[in-house]
Amino acid sequence: KGETANLLSEWLDPHMITTRAYSKPTEDEKERPYLWRFWRDLPARGTMGIFLSAWYSRPLLDRVYRRTSERRFEEQLHDIASFERTLRQDGALILKFWMHLGKEAQQKRLKTLESDPLRKWRVTKKDWKNWKRYDRFIDSAERIIAYTSRGGSPWKIVDGSDARYRSLTVGSYILAGIERHIQGTEQARAAQAVTDAEPESEPQ
Repeated sequence: KGETANLLSEWLDPHMITTRAYSKPTEDEKERPYLWRFWRDLPARGTMGIFLSAWYSRPLLDRVYRRTSERRFEEQLHDIASFERTLRQDGALILKFWMHLGKEAQQKRLKTLESDPLRKWRVTKKDWKNWKRYDRFIDSAERIIAYTSRGGSPWKIVDGSDARYRSLTVGSYILAGIERHIQGTEQARAAQAVTDAEPESEPQ
């Protein structure tokens, strides 16, 4: 996903893109609601934000490693869905991508990186620990995708085994999404203009 994000910055105007990658929250962020740091980083109107390991990452990891209850997991998904609905109601376009790799393909990717002296630093013990829990990740991810694909921001599942296919698929989906969004916005404005121009009916 990092490689695809870098390509998007090459294909688009980087001055109009805010890119954020998240790890563990800081002590200051822990003192605030979970979604606060993402809200703080939202891009300005008319610009684009690319968020890596954003608001879905922690609920997914907590559920995979059994650090959260079933009930809390559902509450987190509900909060995220509400968060995204608020953004859509304010006019934001939300495009979500799940880069999928099969278990064998993921293992091959990790071994390939480890064998490269210049890239082996990218593979950590945590990566292999996560790989051993592959089935748990898939189960939890399927629930996340099913629950949060409602409304106007469904997930796009992308085969991540081929780098060119992955990046072209993401880029094409973004382009089509922006075109649809602009068209829908223009149609809504035109309809509102007609409504505003209509004379008010006189009271009976």
